[in-house]
Amino acid sequence: MSEDRKQEKIEAYIKKQASAEPPYKLLDLKVTEPKKWAAGIPAVMASLRNLLEEKTLLRGGKALFKMNQFDGFDCPSCAWPDPDDDRSPIAEYCENGAKALAEEATNKKITADFFRDHSVYDLSRMSDYEIGHLGRIAQPLYLPKGGTHYQAISWDDAFKKIAEHLNGLNSPDEAAFYTSGRTSNEASFVYQLFVREFGTNNFPDCSNMCHETSGYGLSRVLGVGKGSVKLDEFYDTDIIIVMGQNPGTNSPRMLTALEKAKKNGARIIAINPLPEAGLMGFHDPQRIKGIMGSGVELADLYLPVKINGDMALLKALEILLLKLEGKHPGEVLDQQFIEQKTGGFQELVHDLEQYDLQQLSVESGVSIDLLQQAAEMLAFKNRIIVCWGMGITQQHNGVDLVYEIVNILLMKGSVGKPGGGPSPVRGHSNVQGNRTMLINHHPTDAQLDKLQEVFGFNPPRVGGFDVVRTIHAIHEGKVKFMFSMGGNFLSATPDTTYTANALRKLDMSVCVSIKLNRSHLIHGKEALILPVISRSEVDMINGEIQFVSTENSMGVVEKSKGVLKPISGDLINETHVVCRMAKAVLGDRSVVDWDRYMNSYDAVRDDIEKCIPGFEHYNEKVRQKGGFYLPNAVRDGHFKSEKYGSLAAFSITPLPVNTLAEGEFLMGTTRTHDQFNTTIYGLDDRYRGIHNERRVIMMNEADIANAGFNAGEKVDLFNYDDGIERIAPLFVIVPYPIPMGNTMTYFPETNVLVSVNNVVKGANMPASKYVKIKVKKHDPAIFQRIDENLYRSHLQKDKIQGD
Repeated sequence: MSEDRKQEKIEAYIKKQASAEPPYKLLDLKVTEPKKWAAGIPAVMASLRNLLEEKTLLRGGKALFKMNQFDGFDCPSCAWPDPDDDRSPIAEYCENGAKALAEEATNKKITADFFRDHSVYDLSRMSDYEIGHLGRIAQPLYLPKGGTHYQAISWDDAFKKIAEHLNGLNSPDEAAFYTSGRTSNEASFVYQLFVREFGTNNFPDCSNMCHETSGYGLSRVLGVGKGSVKLDEFYDTDIIIVMGQNPGTNSPRMLTALEKAKKNGARIIAINPLPEAGLMGFHDPQRIKGIMGSGVELADLYLPVKINGDMALLKALEILLLKLEGKHPGEVLDQQFIEQKTGGFQELVHDLEQYDLQQLSVESGVSIDLLQQAAEMLAFKNRIIVCWGMGITQQHNGVDLVYEIVNILLMKGSVGKPGGGPSPVRGHSNVQGNRTMLINHHPTDAQLDKLQEVFGFNPPRVGGFDVVRTIHAIHEGKVKFMFSMGGNFLSATPDTTYTANALRKLDMSVCVSIKLNRSHLIHGKEALILPVISRSEVDMINGEIQFVSTENSMGVVEKSKGVLKPISGDLINETHVVCRMAKAVLGDRSVVDWDRYMNSYDAVRDDIEKCIPGFEHYNEKVRQKGGFYLPNAVRDGHFKSEKYGSLAAFSITPLPVNTLAEGEFLMGTTRTHDQFNTTIYGLDDRYRGIHNERRVIMMNEADIANAGFNAGEKVDLFNYDDGIERIAPLFVIVPYPIPMGNTMTYFPETNVLVSVNNVVKGANMPASKYVKIKVKKHDPAIFQRIDENLYRSHLQKDKIQGD
């Protein structure tokens, strides 16, 4: 073949690829001063604006009054708990909750007619924001092998195609089953039951990308892989530490709890590379004082830690607390708790002796004066709550950071007592419930034994693939079929090009969804989109309205009952999707009565009660006002660590070496305020003062000058982990108060820079908050280089036919 002909084929091949990323184009960026407080009137106006944009002011407005109410439905956004008894009758939701509801309660919908006019390639040229605002998917859709347009398909035919692919596999382990955090307890339970009866533990789920680190770490040193604090304890505590978390954007209703804590005398320490508005101040939009007055200042002390400087900061605090204990014996550390409830304290003390306080200050980026202030705030208090988000869990040493957080809590005796303990703040609304319902690629023998006892089949005993291992396994041909129960797998995962190339190798990809996203456009050789009712819509079975249940960040299980008429008559609920799929795939060889589950969620809950501890009298307790707390041994002061048995474990952790080569920066990824996970509600980051643009890189002003750049300059971003060039082109520099050597960008736009092999040790999560990058002046020729890289990565194993 001639070189000219070969180049033509290359260009044609690349052109046909649906874009794995939004198109590279800049909008009209406007930068203003960052805000020093969150919520207030702007939050109310933004909520109303989104309802108007989705043409759902009446429909969506009606639903808002039922969101997070005792007789309503659980917010589809974050997992922050609802008050036990003091709920606002008109506004028990936040700005982002209202935006999430506006998107799913929209009156806009798309059918097969729309897809006849819009090819997959054409849709891929839209931005994520544009794709997300097309409307609700109104009927099942199928993309045949070699097809360019999705087309309508009946539900029965869709399940037949799934059955053909799954039953045609050489092994059940050639399939993977992803789960999003919006999936209810009931749907999650029947989902894992079907998958295990089918014969695999390949359960990549969203926990693998957010708080796998927390569960992995906490379970090994305390015995329970989730937080031990109740919401009411925030109102009656001494100190709240918020680390690596931005509550103003990611869990705005947490601000109400922090305000109440402050009113009752608590002090708050904020630890984060960025001075986020939601950590600094709060104007409660539900109160006249919050709207008209000056609001409340939240953080009593802000520690501007460097990216991955958290370990040095925590060790410095421990050293300072030990020094204060030396001056005030028995008054700073809880010696009785340490002696009776923990193991390894003297080893920790010995290890801390090797560190120099001045060097720890340098490594953390926080002055000794500020560290001393923090230690003195902690010194004579023992009711201490530590909250953290993905700023901790997505560091490469995130598990060690969780261990170190626990070290401080154990030193102070702040675990297993009212008003103290670890409180990882989960993201999506039922991500904790998914794991409780056994969505887990490494289930315990006890869990599998119970399934076998109750249902009579022997579930697979070999551990399955998590998210990162699933991506590798698809590339290697070990996984050929992927089913996604919600979510946007492509945009949520790391190494976008690598992941996209993997997904294209699947024989079939199936997505259960309510709206279009980029994972529908980067697909297997065949693809299905199965649309379902949303959480805010009425779930009617045999003439009776059903309710589902979810578990929040603090272990409360509560019912959720939709109120809106479904947007389309062609939608079914997630539980029906699983049951009909199970019947089509397993047929007569199944020992489970799937029809029983299809006819009643009470039947599902009856069997959850038989299989999972803590759900005794499930159907009775979930109908109680406010639901019920699941048991938590750590909350009750009972520990079980890997190293010390019935004692909680102090841990010895290394201090990371965060050296950067010349011209390198550390990058963390974050959300804008107009975003939840991968869903883009708008193009503004109001609190940070960044408007109408997402392709920005926040940099320290001194770094900008030292590197020879200017504010507003266009740049390209590069990562060279594993010796592979990864490129995120066409970004704009925005000066921001961030530590020198650090930068911040938005995901999913920079997920392409996160190597799939850059993972959290132990938890195997993508380390998206710790990415080494280089920043170079924008070169228009970069797009050709990206195409060439894309082409080469495709041809590693898949040669273009005829070459």
